[in-house]
Amino acid sequence: MGAVVPMELKLLLAAVIIGLVQIVWAAAAGSGGERTLPWLMGPRDEAKPVGVVAGRLDRALKNFLETFPLFAAALIACVAAGKLGPTTLYGSALYVAARALYVPVYAAGVSVIRTLIFAASVVGIVMVIVAFFQ
Repeated sequence: MGAVVPMELKLLLAAVIIGLVQIVWAAAAGSGGERTLPWLMGPRDEAKPVGVVAGRLDRALKNFLETFPLFAAALIACVAAGKLGPTTLYGSALYVAARALYVPVYAAGVSVIRTLIFAASVVGIVMVIVAFFQ
C-alpha cells in the first residue's frame, strides 16, 4: 500500500492547480485584438494593449506568483520538520480557498472584497509559518 499523503500536501497541489488555471485564464483573456496569434507566439518585444479584465487577470497571476513560493516553502519546511497539525491544515486550507476566490473577484473588479481575500491568504501563510515555530 502507498503512504498516506498529508492533507496539507494535497492542498499544496491544489494551489499548483489554481496557478495553472490562472496562467491559462490570463493567457486566453490576453489574446485577441492587437494580440494576434503570431504576436503571442513571438518574442513579444513590443507591448500590445489588453482589455480591462485581461489586465486584472494578469495582475492576479503576478500576485499569485508572489505569494505561492512563500506558502510552498513554509509548508514544505513544516512537512520536513514534522510540524504538521491543525494550524498547518487550517492555514493551508485558508490560503488555497482564498487564492481560489481571489481571481474571479479580482476579474469582476470587486476592490474591497478582493483585498480582504488577499489578506486571508496571507493569514494562511502566517499560520503555516507560526506552526513551524511551535
